[in-house]
Amino acid sequence: MSYKLFIPGPTQVSDKSYKAMTTPVFGHRSKDFVALYNSIQPGIQKLFGTTDPVYISTSSAWGVMEGSLRNVVSKRVLNLMCGAFSDKWFNVSKRCGKEATALQFEWGQPVDPDKLRKELQTNEFDAVTLVHNETSTGVMNPLKEIMTVINEFPEVISIVDTVSSYSAVPIEKDDLGIDVVLTGTQKALALPPGLSLLSVNKKALKRAESLSDRGYYFDYHEFDANHEKGMTPSTPNIPLMFGLKSKLEDIETEGFERRFKRHECLNQKVHTWVEKNGFELFPDKEFAAKSLTCVKNNREIDIPELIKRLKERHNCVIDGGYGKIKGKTFRISNMGDETEETIDTLLSQLDTIVNELK
Repeated sequence: MSYKLFIPGPTQVSDKSYKAMTTPVFGHRSKDFVALYNSIQPGIQKLFGTTDPVYISTSSAWGVMEGSLRNVVSKRVLNLMCGAFSDKWFNVSKRCGKEATALQFEWGQPVDPDKLRKELQTNEFDAVTLVHNETSTGVMNPLKEIMTVINEFPEVISIVDTVSSYSAVPIEKDDLGIDVVLTGTQKALALPPGLSLLSVNKKALKRAESLSDRGYYFDYHEFDANHEKGMTPSTPNIPLMFGLKSKLEDIETEGFERRFKRHECLNQKVHTWVEKNGFELFPDKEFAAKSLTCVKNNREIDIPELIKRLKERHNCVIDGGYGKIKGKTFRISNMGDETEETIDTLLSQLDTIVNELK
């Protein structure tokens, strides 16, 4: 059975993208591969707002997340935590053997730049991790304000996870002074899981050079040396790279600004539905994500039953909340290739089912 996915990832994949992934593969050390790799670079650089290389890794985003800790943390890392995925950074930091400090904010609340500054003024840290868009709670952290603070401390390297914001909202890596930025393919890019994208500036490359335990698979310098040749350090997922190339062509055709505006408008449609049906946003509206909506179950409806009926009647799937707020919230994605028609249809279906569950 094929279901229409409105979960926060993986998201729905178009027939065009699937077809692109059936392109016959070739050797990953061939001229054909170099041409493919280089053809992808301009689009993924533009979406990151950078002139730095963007490395392509056959892994989930957590691969390059963990790799980044191994490449840049020599003293202590400050993990900015406000939800399940940003909280996980702290656990991963410790499991990598790094000295780490958790700066915890209540789930549903954004990172406070002033509290961040206070921590960095201790001069204990040489790296900071941030999840731009905390998918578990639907919070989009104030990236510009946070980067303004981090950039006051030149020895601190910023590692920014844009897994659920990349290609849904503008990200200006170079203008904001982000050192390391990363994402995956399975959310707003509307591709299957299995590739991650990583862009690193010269400052982060220099830090990596000083560390001897950064490993091999996610070693920044292995990525960089192979990038110069139009290649990846290890055998890549070539079919997904064809899918990525096709998706970048779609984004170029739509236009970056129109794409960002579409995500914003569809997101607002969901917010309007939330209010109309007597629900509330889980985060403050000012800090609500643009690629998904985390809805507070203040009406105390039976969320598993809501999901079951939607799936059985309409072959559509939404998410019943994540981590410690599972059942207390539900999440609706509007990212990727969604349109006014697909979102309006979903919300109409939800109207009927929610009214039945009163």
